[in-house]
Amino acid sequence: MKVIAGLGNPGEAYANTAHNVGFDVVGLVARRLDAAWSNSPRFSARTARAAYAGQPLVLVCPQTYMNLSGTSVAPLMRYFGWTPEDLTVVSDDADLPLGRLRVRGSGGSGGHRGLASIIEALGTDGFSRVRVGVGREDDPRRDLASQVLAKLDEARRATLGKAAETAADAVMCLIGQGLNETMNRFNGWGAETPKDVDTAMRTENSP
Repeated sequence: MKVIAGLGNPGEAYANTAHNVGFDVVGLVARRLDAAWSNSPRFSARTARAAYAGQPLVLVCPQTYMNLSGTSVAPLMRYFGWTPEDLTVVSDDADLPLGRLRVRGSGGSGGHRGLASIIEALGTDGFSRVRVGVGREDDPRRDLASQVLAKLDEARRATLGKAAETAADAVMCLIGQGLNETMNRFNGWGAETPKDVDTAMRTENSP
């Protein structure tokens, strides 16, 4: 069983924001696999079941708000007996340039509160993650929280839309072909620098 958790904040107020790109990516995977969403109040999540490349999947979008994501994901995994190795988390990353992707097999939270919550709740950082760069605005008047929770303008929305589509490709590659192949193919991909993709993929493929 593979568990794919996309991180974000529930509610219309948070739609079309950089912080919800994890929801967007997992939503794309669900649509590609014709998976139907259902509410799971017991785990404060929306879930969908599917299969790909011979693997049964559960797609999860916690409805707890970002900084409590672990209180949704960890109980769900424990209830069904899934291990951290079964889990892939998809999230935004303000430390990556806008539209850049990075896939890793483990690691710290990098200050991301959703990842930190999951690491704390599971007691390990030993799960894979697909991170989508949302960048940081060069504006000292705005803190990071206000940047990632602001509505996207048309240009940023288009860039993140392309990145989300490719991040969904990365998730499906990870399911079907494994972590190393996914890192080799997708690490360094950038929505705004397509000519640099091959070079970046060759140089940013370490775990």
